[in-house]
Amino acid sequence: MGHRARIRRATHTAALLTAVLAASLTAGCTGQGRDDDRAPHHSPTPSPSLSTAGSPLAVKIDNVPAARPQTGLDAADVVYAEQVEGGLSRLMAVYATRLPAAVGPVRSARESDLELLRQFGRPTLAFSGAQRKLLPLIDKAPLRAKSPDEAPDAYYRGTGRAAPHNLYLHPAGLLPAAPGGTALTTGFRYGPAPSGGTPTTSRTVRYPAARFTFTWSAERGGWLVAMDGTPTVTTDGGRMAPPTVVVQYVKIRASAYHDALGNRTPYTETVGSGKAQVLRDGRSFAATWSRPAATGGTTFTAADGSRMDFAAGQVWVVFAPAP
Repeated sequence: MGHRARIRRATHTAALLTAVLAASLTAGCTGQGRDDDRAPHHSPTPSPSLSTAGSPLAVKIDNVPAARPQTGLDAADVVYAEQVEGGLSRLMAVYATRLPAAVGPVRSARESDLELLRQFGRPTLAFSGAQRKLLPLIDKAPLRAKSPDEAPDAYYRGTGRAAPHNLYLHPAGLLPAAPGGTALTTGFRYGPAPSGGTPTTSRTVRYPAARFTFTWSAERGGWLVAMDGTPTVTTDGGRMAPPTVVVQYVKIRASAYHDALGNRTPYTETVGSGKAQVLRDGRSFAATWSRPAATGGTTFTAADGSRMDFAAGQVWVVFAPAP
């Protein structure tokens, strides 16, 4: 074999080895993470711009005991609580009127999150990853999906906690500013409390392996939150006490997806209608909820047929299994 032929063959072999190595490294980026954060999301990442100013930021937040106390949860306008694998719970915090310096720990997305977020037009979703087969649905959803792969500078690993409970977000890395209250297209209405209601001191919602308890505090003008029997505080020491808590009874069914252990992921249906309880001002009000289409918000109606008004301030919505 001539000298030039040997050079061409060596060059071709090196190119093949480089391609194989690159392919193996790419494959290693997926399926190797911990728990259900095992399939990072990949797509081009534009820098934050004014085009995001009219949409809220939604952050998936870890809620197992090892993830508490959370950071930045008190700044959210709405906190959704949902059931996930193993009967545990996870939170979705929505920010519109203000952005905290940090939020977390950030965890992975679920299929039903996409339906829930349709009401916000094109929100920004901060999440740590997702089940690999779910990623194409996230790509097609009308939202700005921003995992650490798309926006690495917006995330950081905290100290003092083991992964995966130590991933945090700097919201300013995803949005230039808080979009304001008009971005909260939830369908909620705020105003004076309706007449009637049942005096209530405490209300507990249970999942198979988690529970939320809300205890009325006249001093705070809100419902002190406890999760799994432990008072809920943030890292700055503040006790969570939202003025309004909604227990929304929904259908929770198995989805087509599962976690790394093979547990089937629950799907929380937030489009439709059903019963609800609204807690505000130390009272519980029987209500019904209605969300005819995913692109609209949820309206709540009191027992007398009037629109249910919420108290000003943070709202917690706990999705409870319909009886």
